[in-house]
Amino acid sequence: MKITPQKTLIIFLICISLISLTLGLKTIAQSTNHQAQNNMNTKKIINSQLLNSNQKFAFKLFNQLNNEENLLISPTSIAIALTLLYNGADGVTKQEMAQTLAIQGITLDEVNQGYRDLQQLLTNNNDIELSIANSLWIRKDFPIKQTFIDNNKKYFKAEVSTLEFKHPETTKTINSWVNNATKGKISEIIDSVKPDDVLFLINAIYFNSNWQKQFDSKLTTKQPFYLEKNKTIDYPLMSQRGNFSYYENKDFQLINLPYGKSGAMSMYILLPQKDVNLSTITTRLNEKNWQQWLSNLSNKEGLIALPKFTLEYKAELNDTLSNLGMKTAFNNADFSNLTAESIVVSEVKHKTFINVDEKGTEAAAVTSIGIRATSMPIDSPFQMIVNRPFLYVIQDNNTGTILFMGTINQLEISMIPKSN
Repeated sequence: MKITPQKTLIIFLICISLISLTLGLKTIAQSTNHQAQNNMNTKKIINSQLLNSNQKFAFKLFNQLNNEENLLISPTSIAIALTLLYNGADGVTKQEMAQTLAIQGITLDEVNQGYRDLQQLLTNNNDIELSIANSLWIRKDFPIKQTFIDNNKKYFKAEVSTLEFKHPETTKTINSWVNNATKGKISEIIDSVKPDDVLFLINAIYFNSNWQKQFDSKLTTKQPFYLEKNKTIDYPLMSQRGNFSYYENKDFQLINLPYGKSGAMSMYILLPQKDVNLSTITTRLNEKNWQQWLSNLSNKEGLIALPKFTLEYKAELNDTLSNLGMKTAFNNADFSNLTAESIVVSEVKHKTFINVDEKGTEAAAVTSIGIRATSMPIDSPFQMIVNRPFLYVIQDNNTGTILFMGTINQLEISMIPKSN
């Protein structure tokens, strides 16, 4: 399909927000068996190939974006938004998008049904607040195929609106939806509507949960955080002692910090050993290694000290997605299942927000910066002092869906969350 400068453009936008990760630690013994049973039941309901594809896409995306800066992405938000668009793709563009999303060999119906079931499962949790919202914003009089609209309504519950894009209120209307969907944490995703814009596809994810076992703010103390390039900063670290799902080898420590009473979702913290760079570990990140590392977690007594922080992140993903194989979508696209007109993706935006603190104080522990031996007797309590660059992953334990993932390489005073 040949595109000329006069042809219309499609703008594809992603918006996500991660709210108030006032996270907590759980009593592990109960959740391990509970999660294992749920994993088995879940895979009977949701296409296991799609779940594996989601993890594979998450790590491919992470490795494309990862650098020495702080990072926070929502692979799930990006994958869902791309799948909204995938329903309109055909030919080489469809093949490339399938490769990028790692969904080759899965039919479009299976992908759509899988995401419908996955969204229902993720958002059906009594003690963890998670909402997923999708929307299509169409320029008035622009022809969109009804099947494309119907699929996105049916499987993704997408809100569909037709607007006069020339009207000055259009930008405000779309950003207002974003603001509401993220409960004010992300107030806007588009700056303006350009003359060639014909469609916006937006996904928003909002997450809010307490730790299962909460930190006591009285035990939060400022301690040295060792930045890269031999710099340090005095920064508040939360701490507590107890039983955790934990794994350690010569390269890193890994801990599971679950949310809510059920522990259905967790934040996983991966901390390189003191003589290992974070980049050494992240270059090995893929779905197989990640699953293997998580399978090694076991119940252990120990101490965790974790920075409290707040972070906003944004990225333009055109080049990233093109590097992952989605090339023609941006310059020679075939979206003939979306419209008979010639269109291309002009812009992919991604915004995220995270806040991690001690909200809901209940614990008794003292933070220690004592140096732990890398090889310890199996029954000895561990110490995991997160006082240097680390990786964090927020994951649904029933499906393996990675909701958010990122790295903290730098901490600044401005990243300290304000007291509630």
